[in-house]
Amino acid sequence: MIIYHLFAIILAYVIDLLIGDPPDWPHPVRWMGSFIHTLEKALNKGNCKRLKGVAMLGIVLFIVAGISVLFTSFCYKIHPIAGILAEGILISAAIAQKSLKEAAVAVYEPLRKGDIEDARQKLSYIVGRDTDCLDESGVVRAAVETVAENTSDGITAPLFWALIGGAPLALIYRAINTCDSMVGYRNERYAKFGWASAIVDDAANWIPSRLTAFCMLLSSKPKQTPAGEAWGLLLRDARKHPSPNSGWGEAATAALLGVQLGGINFYKGVLSNRAIIGEHHVFLEKEHILDSIAIMKRSVFTFLIILWAGGMIIEMATARI
Repeated sequence: MIIYHLFAIILAYVIDLLIGDPPDWPHPVRWMGSFIHTLEKALNKGNCKRLKGVAMLGIVLFIVAGISVLFTSFCYKIHPIAGILAEGILISAAIAQKSLKEAAVAVYEPLRKGDIEDARQKLSYIVGRDTDCLDESGVVRAAVETVAENTSDGITAPLFWALIGGAPLALIYRAINTCDSMVGYRNERYAKFGWASAIVDDAANWIPSRLTAFCMLLSSKPKQTPAGEAWGLLLRDARKHPSPNSGWGEAATAALLGVQLGGINFYKGVLSNRAIIGEHHVFLEKEHILDSIAIMKRSVFTFLIILWAGGMIIEMATARI
């Protein structure tokens, strides 16, 4: 069965590169978001919010798992090729390489034209921080950090889980990640209700985030430092981030570009002073957005090669049992 997952993963990768996520097409993640929003409105009130948050997460995962398992099993009963096609389409819905690239380029293009206001506006679509007062360096930093973090969350992590459990596990991961992105905040409204979503998302991303960072350094040459120093910066800075996982992609990208990430952000007017990641060799410039996209592309391709190698080893090992 692993071999089927591998072919489905390659198919999903190609579908996402060619088509991406057209906004007017039906999309499972948007359905998940609507369902999570409905459940949150119904449950996030009164007492026992933490237990209700656990219930919400369980309901979402049960439904996503049930539908995806039934659908893929039905397709495989028709024919293995039908099953691979079905899995490939579903996995492609769980990854977002093309969308991530397009979102970052949408920030870069106004900067290239000198339109900082439009760049701030485009950036506000993909980040949670306040963007109204950011200068060009701040806009670039936010875009680079977003690409670095979402290389794992939006691409390699669902592919990792797809290798293990096919499309159902890739969609389960995407459901977990969507729950976390909607309710996994440490504020008055979500601190208790989103607790389970945040914890499970951290666990689901632990291995993929680290593998992704390693793939970044394996596939790209550092611009300002020797390779050994870049690896040292990764291991030094990855744990500085408030998230146990997001710092790995950001630290790898900062080491490769020779820039500093992190620092002061504002979220709805509230200051957040995060640790500095990386060493300052050059100032952040708009071209670094394109560089971060290139790092993302190379690291995802390297990740695919590693998945195939690991998958084939597992397939051969299980065939001998």
